[in-house]
Amino acid sequence: MKDTTRRTRYEEFSGYVDERGPALLRMARSLTGNRADAEDLLQAALLKTFFAWDRINSPSARDGYVRRAMVNTQISEWRRKHLEIFPTEEIPEQQIDDPTWKSDLADLLHRAIDRLPERQRAAVMLRYYEDMSEAQIAEQLGITVGTVKSTLSRAVAKLRLDADLAIERAMS
Repeated sequence: MKDTTRRTRYEEFSGYVDERGPALLRMARSLTGNRADAEDLLQAALLKTFFAWDRINSPSARDGYVRRAMVNTQISEWRRKHLEIFPTEEIPEQQIDDPTWKSDLADLLHRAIDRLPERQRAAVMLRYYEDMSEAQIAEQLGITVGTVKSTLSRAVAKLRLDADLAIERAMS
């Protein structure tokens, strides 16, 4: 008899999570600031809720229980992180992400592709920028699939040997 009760309890809880999950995830996201941490927080709160499921008397109290579990869990996480921060007299050097390298690399790659012969350049653009299949490229360029494969292979080989890209790889 207990086994049937557990299955019913599990099914009831699963139905609740399916129904209320998106709304609870929004609340978790407001507490954490990003989706990955929000999913972890919600999962921890739902685990606590599942263990207390039989003690939650009213179905209308379930959301409140999960929310309180999320808030308590998040507060504990903030406190734990706070203990990892130690005041010092000197501010340590911090590495700052420089977003300009992405645009510089894109410009470098674009110039390297421009140096390819016309057919290789077209094949690379269609394959890697337009995400076309080899068959679609063959149809677009009026060549065979085998020619597309060999053209792409030669183009990628040339890009690997391109001096500017080699310098960039060495600096990374």
